[in-house]
Amino acid sequence: MIKISAVSYTNTLPFIYGLTHSDIKTEINLSLDVPAVCAQKLIDNEVDVGLIPVAAMVALPQAHIVSDYCIGAHGAVNSVFIFSNCPIGDVTHLQLDAESKTSNQLALVLMKYYWKINPQLVLNASNYAQSAQAKTAFVQIGDRTFGQQNHFAYTYDLAAEWKTFTGLPFVFALWVSNKKLNDDFIKKLNTAFKLGLDNRAEVIKHIKKIPNFDVSDYLYHKIDYRLDDLKMQALERFNQYIVS
Repeated sequence: MIKISAVSYTNTLPFIYGLTHSDIKTEINLSLDVPAVCAQKLIDNEVDVGLIPVAAMVALPQAHIVSDYCIGAHGAVNSVFIFSNCPIGDVTHLQLDAESKTSNQLALVLMKYYWKINPQLVLNASNYAQSAQAKTAFVQIGDRTFGQQNHFAYTYDLAAEWKTFTGLPFVFALWVSNKKLNDDFIKKLNTAFKLGLDNRAEVIKHIKKIPNFDVSDYLYHKIDYRLDDLKMQALERFNQYIVS
């Protein structure tokens, strides 16, 4: 059995549908985790394949991209934000999100190279996601952000800001293995993911309605699942920034 860790967010539900509704289901053991845990399981060899934040790939002795699909965006993604009570240029403290290394790294890249600011970083804040201080902002990702944009004076969609900065899409997570997998399994994996994406309408039927959030628009238009050449260029550019 091939052990797979997938992200337990709404944007991954089409992938999960494909894995659980195709023939590959008899060949895998699937677990659902937050992005940071997916990455750690792959690093610790507790699973063979993970949908991991792209920034975590450097920690793997072997990192094999095993799918034609990803979690990406061509512009606003609507689930990866900096929320703030003040304009980004006035922020003095930034709370980081413990769930995803990539989104934190993206925030750091944008602060350094795009917004040209250097706020103090706060890890494991006791009041995380409250942003009670006038000049404190926080990174937040995933389903926790749904419908929350209007609750803060200033919101910055990090994928949209990256697109403005670079002109490129962004890749948040990739399907990666920590060992070489046979081509037949990889083919089945991609077939399963395509099945899930082709059945997004069915997936959406089983998602509870979320106030002030359009799930259909999110899964069909905000998340861009295809890992194309432009996204690979974006991934290379992002890696250049985080190692510089």
